Amino acid sequence: MPPAGRGTERRLIAFMAPYWGRFALSTSTGVLAAGLDGLTVVLLIPLLKLLFGPAATLTPSTTQLEATLERVLAPVVGGDPTTAAIRIIGILVLGLIVKNGLSLFAKQQSAKVEEGIVRDLRNRLYHHLLKLDLGFFQRTRGGEVVSTLISDTDAAKAIVPNLLAGAPQNLAAAGLSLYFLSLMSGRLTLVMLVTTPILVLFIRLLLVPVRRHSRGWAEQRGELTASATERLGALRLIRVYGQEATEAAVFGGHTDRYRKQVIRAQRYLALPSMVSEIFGGLLLILVVVAAATPAIVGQPLGAAVTVTFLATALKVMSTIKSLAQVPGAIAGAVAGAERVFRVLDLPATDVDRPGEQPACFEHELVFDRVTFQYGDDDPVLTEVSFAVPKGWTVAIVGPSGAGKTTLLDLVPRLRDPVGGEIRMDGTPLTRLTRTSLRALTGVVSQDTVLLNDTVAANIAYGRPGASQPDIEAAATAANAAEFIRGLPEGYATVLGERGTRLSGGQRQRIAIARALLRDPPILILDEATSALDSASERLVQDAVDRLMRDRTVLVVAHRLATVRDADRIVVMDQGRVVEVGTHEELFGAGGLYRRLYDLQFRETAVASGD
Repeated sequence: MPPAGRGTERRLIAFMAPYWGRFALSTSTGVLAAGLDGLTVVLLIPLLKLLFGPAATLTPSTTQLEATLERVLAPVVGGDPTTAAIRIIGILVLGLIVKNGLSLFAKQQSAKVEEGIVRDLRNRLYHHLLKLDLGFFQRTRGGEVVSTLISDTDAAKAIVPNLLAGAPQNLAAAGLSLYFLSLMSGRLTLVMLVTTPILVLFIRLLLVPVRRHSRGWAEQRGELTASATERLGALRLIRVYGQEATEAAVFGGHTDRYRKQVIRAQRYLALPSMVSEIFGGLLLILVVVAAATPAIVGQPLGAAVTVTFLATALKVMSTIKSLAQVPGAIAGAVAGAERVFRVLDLPATDVDRPGEQPACFEHELVFDRVTFQYGDDDPVLTEVSFAVPKGWTVAIVGPSGAGKTTLLDLVPRLRDPVGGEIRMDGTPLTRLTRTSLRALTGVVSQDTVLLNDTVAANIAYGRPGASQPDIEAAATAANAAEFIRGLPEGYATVLGERGTRLSGGQRQRIAIARALLRDPPILILDEATSALDSASERLVQDAVDRLMRDRTVLVVAHRLATVRDADRIVVMDQGRVVEVGTHEELFGAGGLYRRLYDLQFRETAVASGD
């Protein structure tokens, strides 16, 4: 993870580029509101002097600010004192209304900037996730990815109201208030200013633990989300094995660690505010004592100015307290942004590169000494070689762990070989764009993936914009039309997450309909008929046979009886090709294929009771 600091902040601020105009409007409006807030406070001087001064009139001026106010307010305070006081009160009320209206407008604009940044950050991150190597998702828990996409991006937006918007507004308010204080009493203002660096030093010292615990908070949040997502996704397994109590205890451990981390973080996040409040209280006491000491204050201020000075000083202290909370909020935003940028900094490997050309399949697909391994692990595939002429059906068989599925992943370039190459019509796949390769390819696997969408949308997923008649024709060809018509809303029925409302055979037929509608020249079948009951298998196999017509097919099959008619059978063991031939050739050779076939035949005979 990149270290916390201004580098992360700068990258996050860069996402504000489309919103600088709205941000400037929000900030300027907020600064204007802060200015009105300061003006309403100093208007207490003439009001207090009218209400409590001798003979209810303005007393002679003792400060530069009083003289300025008397000159500006002369048209207002002239005449009857009661009327003058009412006029000033009216100005105060109007000022408060306008100030709060401006504040509301500024907050609304700031919220639009914040949520715009979050939206853009999430969209950028999601788009980047779609382009990452599949290995990232094997190494990273799904819940942690979701936490980064949702929670960490949301936390990052705190930089807007705190560093970018809140800080300028608070600084403007503090600066204006200090200006008014200096007009009332330069000496008392100096007393306040000389002690402020002490507060700044304390807050800077607190930043290190604040950042550390904010980062830990973000990490624990990701761990908690990952645990919940993983466990709830395995709810069926948990119930079957009666592990509800165990899983509740495991999740309780995660929530307890998260609670402790949040408490630690909140403790340090609260320290700057607490220190600033204590400092402010002590400073006010010091100001009161100084105001009562002629040697410090010089000319007496008078009650009205003293009260107004203290009220303005309180506003300064409140502003300083708000500013003291900024580092903690920024630390939380940076911690979230770090996790987001950690993913964004990963190289996007699943993209079309300059110089790659569109794929065209007219003759054959050749695997030439193809080798593949995951990271530093042992090779999964070692020098695999065979050819797939156009229009042929080539079956890949072998024991579990032979590398069959990994081999099929190389065709649409879900992964690339680390050695050797796959050529399409003589051109290595690595010189062809992934987009064009995948346009030539359809996949039906044992682990059918359906989205929480309508039946029609799932069938048309590989061909967006397909007409309803085409969708229904594909469903009919896949032996799926009958059960679809029996669903509550037919093709408009929402299938639920991962299509859980359907049986395994029904899900497979939806996947076959999807491939039929896409109509690809190359078809990849990865154990598409395994783990089904006999009735479902017959329907699915019939649909698969229809799907395979007039296509080039690569098929991985667990049941060898389903690949007897393949044009070529490639037998793999421990990542290597050990036999290649037709069913008759391999059966007669008496090698691994014959042993696997005989073993399955005996298992089938035992299961049927023969």
